[in-house]
Amino acid sequence: MENRLFEKVLADRRADEARAAGVYPYFHRLESRQDAVVVMEGKRRIMLGSNNYLGLTSCPEVVEAAIKAVEKYGTGCSGSRFLNGNLDLHIELERELADFVGKEDAIVFGTGFQTNLGVVSTLVGRGDYVVFDAEAHASVYCAAQMSFGKALRFRHNDMDSLERRLASVPDGAGCLVIVDGVFSIGGDLADLPSVCSLAKKYGAAVMVDDAHGLGVVGKGGRGTASHFALDADVDLVMGTFSKSLASLGGFVAGRRAVVDYLRHSSYPFVFSAAITPASAATALAALRHLKAHPELTERLRGVSDFARKAFAVRGIPLADSAMDGITPILPIPTGGTMETCVAAKKMFDGGVFVNPFVPPGVPEGHALIRTSFMATHTRELIEEASDIIAKAIQC
Repeated sequence: MENRLFEKVLADRRADEARAAGVYPYFHRLESRQDAVVVMEGKRRIMLGSNNYLGLTSCPEVVEAAIKAVEKYGTGCSGSRFLNGNLDLHIELERELADFVGKEDAIVFGTGFQTNLGVVSTLVGRGDYVVFDAEAHASVYCAAQMSFGKALRFRHNDMDSLERRLASVPDGAGCLVIVDGVFSIGGDLADLPSVCSLAKKYGAAVMVDDAHGLGVVGKGGRGTASHFALDADVDLVMGTFSKSLASLGGFVAGRRAVVDYLRHSSYPFVFSAAITPASAATALAALRHLKAHPELTERLRGVSDFARKAFAVRGIPLADSAMDGITPILPIPTGGTMETCVAAKKMFDGGVFVNPFVPPGVPEGHALIRTSFMATHTRELIEEASDIIAKAIQC
């Protein structure tokens, strides 16, 4: 009998069709450091497809911290922190992250994706509920599937939908509400004041995935809870190092007892190797640089505002989520999958790298091109990139 396992693989022709048409937009070869301008496949490109919001991947003191860490600790930890890979760097990083976001303690995981898996699958058990925004990151969906609890989605930023979900949770059941602080595709902020109010009404805990909020919004880049002055109302703050902190890894911060429980019970933490010394040192140096230069967040806001105006002058449309936004994520609606790939190819050929989002990352017919800006983008670069984008979508 023939094994049918790979039938779905052979039937999926989307990537092959895009390659055949010469518009496949993914896995471009980067040949320089991540910066406002990069060398990609032998040509200068303005980078509008990075999450390097503060531009710290090329900050000299951050780079130097990584080099020194390798010299002192070597290249890796060779095991989990639970048993044999627990560096003083990891402990220091956790302490400073917790202090930065106003929590008692923090725990560092290997990636942001792994953080969500480790937190939700551990805390949400049988008989518990996890309620999350429909536009939450894919890691939240996977985490909800991994847990033994009941998963309920609510319509994006729709508080009536959230309340209906919370009202359906049985009395006495544990419940965790999860929202992105800054939504990674649309660039809009969660309605966190309403989320916290409803969670309090129904006795639920609140977790904010602030992967795209840390360093971007809030006092000195402290994130979405800080932006809304709701630090005390948010139970768990999750963040990543691969965005504003110029490294690799993730963390969650909260009450000391909760974090300690995760240290001893979260499989993705206990059974995974620790992040490398270079990654920990880089994130710590980037965090300290941000604390020393809180104006970076305001600079990023200024860059984002200038980019919105540059797009508007040239007739570049923006998704409704970004029209009045304050984040550096500016999504351009493009409609169909092939049209999106063609537009992204024109931009790439013109010298601008962007992120095309097509199904299943977005609903069918709602593909878009996500542009994202850094504090290190100059007005001249933004003007140049905007001209190229305008030409690409108007052809």
